[in-house]
Amino acid sequence: MAHFNQDQLSPQSEQNFLLRLSRLTDYAVVALVRLGSAEGVATSPGIAAAIGIPEPTIAKVLKALANHGLVTSQRGAHGGYRLGRPLNEIPVADVIVAIDGPIALTSCVDGALGCESQSLCPVAGRWDPVNEAIRAALSGITLADMAAAVIPRAFRLPDAGVPAGAEKILNEVV
Repeated sequence: MAHFNQDQLSPQSEQNFLLRLSRLTDYAVVALVRLGSAEGVATSPGIAAAIGIPEPTIAKVLKALANHGLVTSQRGAHGGYRLGRPLNEIPVADVIVAIDGPIALTSCVDGALGCESQSLCPVAGRWDPVNEAIRAALSGITLADMAAAVIPRAFRLPDAGVPAGAEKILNEVV
């Protein structure tokens, strides 16, 4: 399960911490975006070299992505990996689930066990709306958005504090 919890905090990072994805999920997004620009199939060593991540790590990531249908593998002398579907059809949420498991802020979500005070917790089971909002947000951003560095309008910060003229430039980009 992709947990986002305070155990990942250090005293220096508490102020800046929102949610943190695993390093493997980050690598998976980078590898998928790279595959999106490849012509034909790409090998695990080729992807690793192109993005500067060790090949055993990329092989592990690609295997998990293949298990979830995000990439397909082709065996043989001209084998390698290719996207299972176009980047614009792969939401970030699918990558997170493929690598880290279900998206959840706490361990008591979706009936998962792991909280010693669950029977006494006054908010047990009430994280569902928060988790669903996070899942929806991550489902609304595709890898094509990531590749193009375009953030959907619904997920942008309010325009407050944007200098005059900058809003026009921002709107032209999207």
